[in-house]
Amino acid sequence: MSLRYLIRLITAFVVRFKALLLLGILIGIAMFFALNLYKTKITDKNTERIGVSGKYAFESLPTSILNLIGEGLTRIDETGSIEAGLASSWQYSEDGKTWTFTLDENKVWQDGKKITSDDLKYEFSDAQVSRPDEKTIVFTLQNSFSPFPAVVAKPIFKKGLLGTGEWKVVKARTLSGKVEQLTLEDKSGNKKIFKFYPSEERTKLAFKLGQVDIIEKVLSPEPLNKWPNLLIEKEPDYGSFVAVFFNIQDKKLGEKTFRQALNYAIDKEKLSSDRALDSISPLSWAYNPQVKPYNYDLDRAKELYEGVPKELKNDEPIKLITIPILLSVAEKVAVDWEKLGIKTQIQVLSEIPSEYQALIAIYEIPKDPDQYAMWHSTQSSLNITHYQSPRIDKLLEDGRTQLNKEERKKIYLDFQRFLVEDSPAAFLYHPTLYTIKRK
Repeated sequence: MSLRYLIRLITAFVVRFKALLLLGILIGIAMFFALNLYKTKITDKNTERIGVSGKYAFESLPTSILNLIGEGLTRIDETGSIEAGLASSWQYSEDGKTWTFTLDENKVWQDGKKITSDDLKYEFSDAQVSRPDEKTIVFTLQNSFSPFPAVVAKPIFKKGLLGTGEWKVVKARTLSGKVEQLTLEDKSGNKKIFKFYPSEERTKLAFKLGQVDIIEKVLSPEPLNKWPNLLIEKEPDYGSFVAVFFNIQDKKLGEKTFRQALNYAIDKEKLSSDRALDSISPLSWAYNPQVKPYNYDLDRAKELYEGVPKELKNDEPIKLITIPILLSVAEKVAVDWEKLGIKTQIQVLSEIPSEYQALIAIYEIPKDPDQYAMWHSTQSSLNITHYQSPRIDKLLEDGRTQLNKEERKKIYLDFQRFLVEDSPAAFLYHPTLYTIKRK
């Protein structure tokens, strides 16, 4: 009887005060999300929770994060010039095959111990490493290779991620070999918690749910740009470019005149004001600002298209592949090509395919102007356009063996001029990156 009475009492209470109870539940849910959203500000003002798009192993973490933790034997500034890092100086043999680095005596690991050459665990398949003494490390290459100081600019660590940087790894969480969360701390007790998500969409969802308070370097601020009380910063990414890559092995796109016509037909200014003229960063010491710009010129495009062999002119559309984030760009390019009388069939894929006709993608520019892997005819896996040019091959070969910087620059000025003339790709623009923060 007592249990039955208790049930009746509870039922009567719920019926009488159901509106009040419902309001309490709603307030509780709202408070839960509010506390989750602002818990960093409430519990620890010295902690930043940062969302990063992409899945990475420890050794492949973004350079911007690795540079917080450690440094390499050298550093590369925004122009691509080499500066001292863990090494205070270096020299090379006359044939460019032997590189000797002297370590900076003032550098120490984050555990307070001196840095010695034995700590630096470099392994190269095509180079021998020797350590004559604790302050010297020597690399003997099979061939002369002038970009080598840029290779050893990648941060190196004593053990795990124990480096020499201002920020120290205090906690890491992984799943299936990929980093899920990385916590860094500096000497003042400030913390940065990096959380990694597989895509921009997933990173933005984490921001909406209050899991992170900062999103770094996303390609689109939508839909968060419509939210109040957010700080959105943007900057051009001169370390990468967006381009239409042409498959040179394709019957149509193997014709240079046809590629040039397609290039002139694209109104690039409507895509972005940060035009990309070629494959080398405009900040680089080797950049050539005098290359053919391929400014929008429909009349010139039609004139060139008239010179295309008749057997290549048919009603078959060009199959243009792109990734989801660049779909709007592909649609604008298709409209421009339609004005030239060329139909386009757009296909959106999550990954870059091995076979295609035309492809719109983002390419990350190497810090050093050496682009052998991207354009040399022998590089079957990374030369995605299947571009072949004996002249370009020779320039790329000379550029990576020439040790004098000024002479190297002359080589790469010519490389850019001839590459752009051949149009294995239509260079469009440098993407804009957005950082989104809560105020």
